[in-house]
Amino acid sequence: MDQSDGIVLVGCGNMGFALLEGWVGRAGIAADRIHVIEPMDQLRNRAAAAGATVYADAGELPQALRPRAVIVAVKPQVIGAVLGAYRRFSGKAVFISIAAGVPIARFEATLGETAIVRAMPNMPASIGLGVIAAFANVHTDDGQMAEVTGLLGAVGNVHWLNEETLVDAATAISGSGPAYLFHFMECLEEAAIAVGLPAATAQALSSQTVCGAAALASASAFSPADLRRQVTSPNGTTAAALDIFTAEPSLGDLVKRAAIAAHRRALELAVG
Repeated sequence: MDQSDGIVLVGCGNMGFALLEGWVGRAGIAADRIHVIEPMDQLRNRAAAAGATVYADAGELPQALRPRAVIVAVKPQVIGAVLGAYRRFSGKAVFISIAAGVPIARFEATLGETAIVRAMPNMPASIGLGVIAAFANVHTDDGQMAEVTGLLGAVGNVHWLNEETLVDAATAISGSGPAYLFHFMECLEEAAIAVGLPAATAQALSSQTVCGAAALASASAFSPADLRRQVTSPNGTTAAALDIFTAEPSLGDLVKRAAIAAHRRALELAVG
């Protein structure tokens, strides 16, 4: 096999595997051009079953390998232990980190002056509907940014940021945001049961309502505020519910407080 191209994926847990599936299924990248380093047998075997070329350790990578991109998808606490093995690709490949809270400076300390992108995908990337916030260091050129957009775009929409600190802000919104919506769905389901609906119906109505409303908001030319007004008749049932949501403390205030708390924690993890 020609080793002058390809992709190196370091770690193939849930997000790494979502990327692998996106590259093969949506981006049209040949699976055997994706070199996966994964020490856990079960995860490595899963990647192999998807067609990737797999290794248990970075030392097994072919010496002739010249990847165009190295994606680091391991837990933040093991970055220091694994990153040095990939320094030989510095200056050639663009490095993409999806390790939450790890600043680019930590990568540069090991890899030197090379193209590095810090990205924050979210959970819906597993079905190709992710949101990915990304920031590139000064050594990343336009061609490499386009390469990263293509790779990350296989699992969702990529949004480039002009300051690295905004990655932590994005973490509080799109990174953690799915959990906020999942919790709202839980609450809506509980409310449905409280007004007398059977549990199975309550679950279906809550999840399908959120899914449909989100799809409508995404496809519509109207803003969420416009759509809210369209469904809210004066003195009607929706207006009665929204009176509760806008009372002190309002839902808007609670969401802001939640996002601020998540952002603060993201900054703490980055420092740590």
